[in-house]
Amino acid sequence: MKYRRLVLLAFTLPLAAQAGESGFQSIGIGLSASQAIYAGEDRSVSLLPLLHYESERFFVRGLTGGVHLYEVDGFGLDAIVAGRFDGIDADDFGRDELLRNGIDRDLLEDRDNGVDLGLRATWMGVAGELQATARGDVSGASDGYELSLEYGYPFSVAGAEVTPSLTMSYLSDKLADYYYGTLSKEEARGVSRYRPGNAFVPGVALGVSKPLGERWLLNAEASYQKLPGRITDSPLTEGESNVFGFKVGLSWVFD
Repeated sequence: MKYRRLVLLAFTLPLAAQAGESGFQSIGIGLSASQAIYAGEDRSVSLLPLLHYESERFFVRGLTGGVHLYEVDGFGLDAIVAGRFDGIDADDFGRDELLRNGIDRDLLEDRDNGVDLGLRATWMGVAGELQATARGDVSGASDGYELSLEYGYPFSVAGAEVTPSLTMSYLSDKLADYYYGTLSKEEARGVSRYRPGNAFVPGVALGVSKPLGERWLLNAEASYQKLPGRITDSPLTEGESNVFGFKVGLSWVFD
């Protein structure tokens, strides 16, 4: 298994500190496991910082931080900063798996993780919650962007909050080409050109939040994404369109 160190906490903690400590709601640790997408890649397992901070202006929720720009009657607009952890070192591809796809691993470049800035609009009401997010890379990794819609409907069962949700994401051509296509430097070395272009990725998820006593909170989420053919046809991927993931975390809840 491959363990990835997440660096987003390094800049979300200073953001929260600017607004004082009184807004911290919970802090904890989580584990995320997801199905491998890249050819020969080990299953991805990550340790996640679970930080929930809210103030009148600033917030940090897990791996996303930001600023409240506008809030009224169930509608909110936020500016957000978030990490994108879709990268992979060239050495983490499977050499044999790539050779079967006609690619020499030694000719590949790393795909770097990135940092996104964007806007998120949220509508909350009796029919559930709808989020629309636009975020773009500002780290110079892909220089691409992602547009997404997510609808969730939370309800209570046996003392737990359960939230089924539907998602649809649009990946720009620069974003999809960088992570799932070949790069110009690689093509100059003899790698066959493949550029998937923009892509739509639908998904579903089921989240559960359960208090454990007075101070502990257990969170879990199972997710599924359906990758389009233009991504699964890439010689860099496993060719599997069904991608499953799971997250679980335990947090200490403040007063």
